[in-house]
Amino acid sequence: MGAVATALGTMAAIGVVGWLIGRGRLLGEGADRVLARTVFAVATPALLLVTIAHADLHLLASRTALTIAISTVVVAAIALAVARGLWHLGGGEATVVTLASSYVNAGNLGLPLAVYLLGDATAVVPTLLFQLLVLAPVAFTVLDSRRPVPDDAAAGAAGSVSVGARGVLGRTLRNPIIIGTLTGLLLSALPGDVPDVLLEPFRIVGAAAAPLALLTFGMSLAGPRGTGRHRVGRELVLAVSLRSVVHPLLAAGIGRLLGLDGAALLAVVTMSALPTAQNVLVYALQYGRGQAVARDAGLVTTLLAAPVMLVVAATLA
Repeated sequence: MGAVATALGTMAAIGVVGWLIGRGRLLGEGADRVLARTVFAVATPALLLVTIAHADLHLLASRTALTIAISTVVVAAIALAVARGLWHLGGGEATVVTLASSYVNAGNLGLPLAVYLLGDATAVVPTLLFQLLVLAPVAFTVLDSRRPVPDDAAAGAAGSVSVGARGVLGRTLRNPIIIGTLTGLLLSALPGDVPDVLLEPFRIVGAAAAPLALLTFGMSLAGPRGTGRHRVGRELVLAVSLRSVVHPLLAAGIGRLLGLDGAALLAVVTMSALPTAQNVLVYALQYGRGQAVARDAGLVTTLLAAPVMLVVAATLA
């Protein structure tokens, strides 16, 4: 259990530093948005390119991957149905709530947990790839289609625009996260290994993604909460409940139905119990949608992660 405490403690320490930076305004006004854009457009794509380039894509056809895919889709569908269908939130806000409920911290926390707790770094790959290849592209497509119109756009279209399928596809394919993911897949599919000299610059830049995302998270906690506070309570309860309770239980049940047991089942449930990724806040800041619920869900689910994972380990180890 020391690995869980160490990983969470490290994340908390970096987040506190970010909070102190934001509280003291050491980087000036709007610094959290600048860091968020840096993580979104530069560091995270580099990290994804290197990570996926070395991944074994055969893992995508395993029972583990199927369990992760089914449980994640169910959680996302529940979140979207409640946020969009029941509460009638806008497309952008509902998308962020869905991400806060289903998009886990597979990179920053999942990878060290896979190494130190499960003894196998590849345990995080199915979760990471499903989020990058399925969940993120769908979310970006919706968020890109709901971007605010420019100031000189036609009157009467304030707030968002509806674009054609070709326009949405073009903007999605130009998304830095998608570019990094697709490039990593291409490199992974090539025969032979990519020379380290070519990947090393991306590895160095990508190493900044996790600490910068955590600093951005901490800085956002020091800022004003903004508007919409009357709605954050129910959105937060939904995201935290799905993230910390429903998803691990679903993964355990689906995994057993598919024949997983022992270390394989423990790995799947542990990955499903991870907290909301800090990248969700980065995406929310990038697109100007749902920042409060993304920030609060990341904080609360991170605080709950240790006791939840202790219960998982005690039950399945």
